[in-house]
Parts: sequence; structure tokens; C-alpha cells
Amino acid sequence: MSEPLWEPDILPDEQAAPHNLEAEKAVLGSMLFDLAAIDLAERILTGPEDFYELRHQIVYQAITSLYCRDRKPKVDPITVSAELLATGNLTKVGGAAYVHQLVQSVPIMGNAGGYAEIVREHAQLRAVLTATRKATQRVLTAANTASEILEAAMADLQAAAKGVDTVDEKLSVADRWMGFIDELEAGKDPRALDTPWPDLNDIIDLKPGQLITVGAGTGQGKSLFGMNLAGHVALTRGKPALVASMEMGGSELMARLTAAEAGVDVDHLVRRKLEAADWEKVFRAAPKMQNAGNFILDDSPNLTLGKIRARVRWMAATGRSPAILVADYLQLLTPESNGKKEKTRANEVAELSRGLKLLAMEFEIPVVALAQFNRGAVGRQPMVSDFKDSSSIEQDSNVIILMHRPLAEDGTDTGPRAGEIDLIVAKNRNGASGRIVSLAFQGRFARLRSMAG
Repeated sequence: MSEPLWEPDILPDEQAAPHNLEAEKAVLGSMLFDLAAIDLAERILTGPEDFYELRHQIVYQAITSLYCRDRKPKVDPITVSAELLATGNLTKVGGAAYVHQLVQSVPIMGNAGGYAEIVREHAQLRAVLTATRKATQRVLTAANTASEILEAAMADLQAAAKGVDTVDEKLSVADRWMGFIDELEAGKDPRALDTPWPDLNDIIDLKPGQLITVGAGTGQGKSLFGMNLAGHVALTRGKPALVASMEMGGSELMARLTAAEAGVDVDHLVRRKLEAADWEKVFRAAPKMQNAGNFILDDSPNLTLGKIRARVRWMAATGRSPAILVADYLQLLTPESNGKKEKTRANEVAELSRGLKLLAMEFEIPVVALAQFNRGAVGRQPMVSDFKDSSSIEQDSNVIILMHRPLAEDGTDTGPRAGEIDLIVAKNRNGASGRIVSLAFQGRFARLRSMAG
């Protein structure tokens, strides 16, 4: 009889997690001796939690608190001991004698950076260990599906990687200057993406790290905007794109994408009632669609920021780092559970908005968040204040585009501007705002088209 592949009772025991107490003492001792060592350590370490021993976390917190408090800080064993006494933590660290011992434990003064790197390395190893143990526990308890466990594990590992390779970042003007000159000579930011609408490109760029929020009322075209934009990036520009959809399932997304690319009535595709002429158009679009391995449509249920982050990480791991992320739509994202029951819906949406902005900055990609208007925006030109559930969207967004269809008084698409939709650039942090771009609204083909030829 073959032996089992997995025996839960032989899991590794809770042995001490990776740590180096001597390096921790050396970092703190260096910081107590030299103010320059505090600057260096803070650039390398992410915070007190990088220290394994609790009393070292407390001492680090006291040192940095003193350092930031005054223009000419006095940080030494005596002042830090006084700070610890004032906060009620002196006995927790072993008294003033232990604080003085930290300075004596430094092997070589002037090597604070090396000691801090050792501490940070062990902190990351502990984070990886914690992430893998959590994943193992989820597997053994079968509390979630395999895909959910995998996404959670990837999110945990992404969090463990936070702060990697930040020491050698080039932040000075001198470091940035030649790259900026290259951009000026090129006539545009080479990292920026364009949209499929030339007249809109004259006003905005989609740059890495930006949150672009596109607002509209129910059925007013925000999903068309998102899919058309992502399709342009992936199918026309050949760059990876991710659409995280809380609004529609994969089959409906495919129907809309096919309608836009092939020029087939979306209703024929959704109801599976294709005519011979439709099939010809579908077959002509087939090569492009069959080779769209870089275009990811994530319609997972109950999408959270953590799951979206894990999906971005997965794309990067498979060599398809997304050039753009479209979230459809912001108010349907599931908030992360943090145990707080008193949060209002406005607070939840504010957290989601800020989370998408941080995600854009973390992965250095433009994030396009589609958002819903309040009911009060129906029948009139929308304003930034019309976003549903939260006003923080305006603060977090680099660019805000408001979509408005000039319909007749009875709500029908008739009158002198039938078949048109306005894109109102209400906020543009790097350019002109208040401009309006009119597009052709081709709802039956699930697409928006430029009216400038």
C-alpha cells in the first residue's frame, strides 16, 4: 500500500521564526549613538514590526518618536530611557541598563545600514513563513476553495514583499533629470497610454500611478467605456490589460467585447441568435481574439482589493504585468473585513477609492475605476458631487471623467443629439479640466466611437 502524500500531523512545529537578535541590538545601538544612523535605518526598515523581539520594537519606536519631535533632536541612552519612562515602557524593555547595553553591543560603529538590512531580511523571511503557514492552515481546514486559497496566499506574499529594494531608489533631481529630458524630446511620457478616442487624447494621458475615475448613471455607458479602453490597450496596442468586473459575468463581457471588435449586434450575441452575416464578422475577428492571451477578464465573485492585487501579481508572475487595470465598478467592490462594525457605507467606499489609488502607485499602472452616480444626477449634466456613497473619490482621483447622454425630456435617445454621449473632463491634475468631448454612442455594438473621423 502506497504511503499518503500528505500527513497533517507531521507539520513543522512552531519553532522560532527567523530572526537575528544581535543585528537588532546593533541597529538600535547605532541609532542611540549617531543621528545619521536613524535616517539610514528608517530608509531600510518598514517600521517597528521588522524587529522580532518586542522590547526592541518599543525601543525603536521611542527613538524615532524622539527624533521626529524636535528640529534638533537629542537621542541617546539617557533621553530614550526618559522617553520610555514617560510612556510607561521602561520596565518592559529591561530598564535603563538595557538601553545602555545596546550601545555597547555594536560591533562596528558606522555599519548601521548593514545591520538594518539583516533585520529587514529576517523580517521578510518571517512574513513569508507566516504567509505559507496561513495558506497551509487554509488548505487543511478546507475553509475556502482552492482558487480562493491561492489568491489569498498570493496577496499575503505580496504584502511580505513590501519594501523590497527600496534602498537604492533614485529620488534626487540629478537622478531624474536625464529621464525627464528624454520625455521632453519624445514629446510625451513614453509610459503613458492613449485611449481609442483621439479627441480625448488631446486632453488627458493615462499615466502610471494614476487613478482615473469614470462616472455615469445606470446604463449610461461606463462599462462600454471601460471595455473599449481595455480592448484598445490589449488588442490594438498589444499590452496586457486586466478588467476586474463586479458588474457582469465572463460570458456577458465576451459578448460585449466581441460586439465591439466584430461589429455584431450585442443582442444577437447575448441571446445566441446569430445570422450568417454575423458569423462572418465573428470569424474575421477570431484571430485577434484567439491571440488575446494578455487580456484578462476577472469576474470572480465578491472581488476585494486583496483579490485584485493578487490577480495583478499573478499576471506579473506569468510574464503579463498589466499595463492598465479597469475596475467595474467601484461601489460594487467588496470591502475588506477588518472587524470594524461601525463603518458607514461612505467610509467603505472611501477606503476602496484610496485602496485603488494605492494599488495604482504600488504597481505603477493607471487604474481606471468606473463609478456610479446618485439618482439625483438623472436628467441633468452631472457634477463631481454626484458620485454615489462617497465624496472622497474626488480627492483620490488624478483624472475624473463624467459621462452624460443628452437625451430627450421623455428619456428617449431622440432629438438633435441622438446617438451622442459627452465625456466631461471634470478634473485633470496634469492638464486642462472642464473640457467636453462628444462621442458616438453605439450601444447595439457595445462601443463608443470618435466623431472626428
